[in-house]
Amino acid sequence: MAKLPPGFRFHPTDVELIMYYLKRKIMGKKILFEAISELNIYKFSPSDLPDKCCYKSKDLEWYFFCPSERKYASGFRMNRTTETGFWKITGRDRRVLYDEKFVGSVKTLVFHQGKAPRGLRTDWVIHEYRFEDKDMAVAGFSLVPF
Repeated sequence: MAKLPPGFRFHPTDVELIMYYLKRKIMGKKILFEAISELNIYKFSPSDLPDKCCYKSKDLEWYFFCPSERKYASGFRMNRTTETGFWKITGRDRRVLYDEKFVGSVKTLVFHQGKAPRGLRTDWVIHEYRFEDKDMAVAGFSLVPF
């Protein structure tokens, strides 16, 4: 498990998360500092996720590359159900621009304990980042800062 040197923080912008980390992951390129673990976060309870992060930090943010998993093989809906509850989308997607060009989006989700649609809302929040590039076939991953 990597540890940041004293005084350093991993605090990337939306553009950095999409254009450097997520794009490099999708393209199979090396990322210099391993600050983001690869994990299907939807297989775990939110309280278990901090221990799954690949670096220790006192910040209350953790970052994960999460493989995309469809709810139904022929559908477009993503499976965001865990053993203890589900992640519910809140609000609209936020567009991310780089050099005035649309490069991705950020989706906000809140964890609800129990079965949908009657789950109990919790304080656990994730932001799911998606890379958008019409010229590049993109499949497989989203970036989820937790």
